[in-house]
Parts: sequence; structure tokens; C-alpha cells
Amino acid sequence: MQDIMKYFKGSILLSLIGAAAAFFIGQYYSGTMAGALSALFLTTVLSVLEISLSFDNAVVNAIVLKKMTPLWQHRFLTWGIMIAVFGMRLVFPLLLVGVMAWINPIDALVLAATKPDEYAKIMLSAHVSIAAYGGAFLMLVALKYFFEEGKEVFWIHVIEAPISKLGRMEAVEIAVTLITLYIFSQYQADQEKMSFLVSGIWGVVTYVAVDGIGAFLQSPDETDQLDLNRASMGMFLYLEVLDASFSFDGVVGAFAITNNLFVIMIGLGVGAMFVRSLTIMLVEKGTLSEYRYLEHGAFYAIGILAVIMFAGTIQHIPEVFTGLIGAAFIALSLWSSIRHNKKHNLTQGHRI
Repeated sequence: MQDIMKYFKGSILLSLIGAAAAFFIGQYYSGTMAGALSALFLTTVLSVLEISLSFDNAVVNAIVLKKMTPLWQHRFLTWGIMIAVFGMRLVFPLLLVGVMAWINPIDALVLAATKPDEYAKIMLSAHVSIAAYGGAFLMLVALKYFFEEGKEVFWIHVIEAPISKLGRMEAVEIAVTLITLYIFSQYQADQEKMSFLVSGIWGVVTYVAVDGIGAFLQSPDETDQLDLNRASMGMFLYLEVLDASFSFDGVVGAFAITNNLFVIMIGLGVGAMFVRSLTIMLVEKGTLSEYRYLEHGAFYAIGILAVIMFAGTIQHIPEVFTGLIGAAFIALSLWSSIRHNKKHNLTQGHRI
């Protein structure tokens, strides 16, 4: 237990600081102890939701992170957390509201502080576009994994084996994603159809661009440290866009829980920090290599999340349900991995 806790010391410290800040913010806005405790409770709820929604993100981060050089691993765990906590949880909402309301980020910050209801209304009005963009990107992440040709390890063989064979078709994952976008666009309100499609296409374009940059930077000579750093830079870019895609819908969805931008930033930021800590633990303890189906479960969860993001533009889907679905796939894949290891008399030297 002590061995595991060392990975979460920073996250626990940040959560304590965040709790104090949330209490102060609640006291400031309401002037009452009840308001302060309410803000503290909402911060905790948002943190737990962020962790449950992003466990699959942590697994995918770990898969990519272990391929990166130590320099870029360090940058992801330092620069990356700054981007995740402050960039996506504070700057992104301000920029989004600024674009939607045609005001500058400073005015958007003032609006969030003085007129939170109006600010939240503007944020929620962007839900369809954000869900289409993030959903398209995440769907491609999941499909790319399952359409990979020549895979040897399958978790749900009856599904994954045939899909893997389809990977021989060039860009099949893009075709499937575009078809899915078109189908869901037909269920949007007339004024939202074009916005949904255009945003989803930009999500596809972003994935293709990031994947292409990563391939361009990929080193043909794995002994060349300079080329390895270039490849790691491409992986860093991929992970940042992936994290952003996970964050988009979560940030907007958080406004259904509270309209206070600062409470949202603290709650989601603390959750993001715990996800980073979990990523480090998965890499250093070699968990992914010992639990062979864990990454399968993560990519299933990502695929389901993408579909839920699309479906959420038609019918509201509670964030708790989304988190539970993802956690269920992770738990089932972990259980299957343990069963496989016992069946083949394999031991787990590292425990989660």
C-alpha cells in the first residue's frame, strides 16, 4: 500500500489545496457555511467523475508514455499537467465563451465571476460542436487500435479478430467514423446539423494531422537519440490532443452540475492530477505488460465514450452512467487478465 501511495502524494496534496480553495470560493459567493460546504462537495463530485471518466485515458497514456524518451516523459508529466489543469480547465472554457459571445478572454473571465448563469448558458450552447469534435477524434483512436492488422492478442475474439482483418483496407477507421457522424447528424435539430458535421470533420482532420505528424517524426533508426526525441515529441503532441478530447465533453458537462467556473477548474484539475499519477504508476510498475487485456478494455471504453458523446447531443446521458460504463470495461478486462494469468500459471509481480 505504501508503495502505491508514493505515486499519489502530489495528487493528495493538490486535492487538499483544492478543497481549501473550493471552500473559500463557496464562502465568497454565498457568504454562508452551507454555500462553502456545497462548493467543497461539488468539487469532490467533479474530481471523482473526472477520474472515473479518464481511467481509460490513463491506460492509453501509459501505453504511449512508455515508448517515449525520459526527457519527453518528464515534459508530459510537467508541461502536460499544466496544460491539462490550467489550459483545458480554465483557458479553454474562457476562449470558447469568448468565441461564442464575441468577447475577449478577460471579459469572459469577468463574466464567469460576475454572471455565472449567463456564462454557463453560453458554454452549454457549444455542447453539440464540442461533442462532435471530441467524439470523432476518440472514435478514431479506438478504431485505429481495433483495426490494426496482424494483431495476435484478442480479448473478445469473436468481435476483434474479424475487425482486425478489416484493417487491410486503407483508412477504414476514417470511413466508419464519417458514416457514424452522418448517421448521428440526421438526428440533430435542423440548425445544429451542419455544425455537428463540420465539427466532427474537424475532429477527423485533427486526428489525421496528429497521426501524420507522429508518423513523420517516427525514427527509422531506433538507436539515434535525436530521432527518438523527435518521435517522442510526436507522441507528446498525440497525448495532449487525446487528453483535450477527453476533457472537452467533461468540461462542458460539468456545467450541468455547477455553473461556477472556478469550482469546475478545481474539481476537474484535481481529477486530472490523479489520472497523471495513475499513468506514472502503470508505467513504472509494468502493469500493462502483466495484465494483457487491460489496454483492450481501455480502448473499448474510449469507443463507447465516443458513441456516448455523439448520443449525448440527442439525449442527455448522465456523466455517472458514462463513468460507470468505462469503469466496467476496465474492471472486466482486468478480471479477464487475472483469469488468463491463473490459467497459464503466470504470476503478477506488480499489483495495481
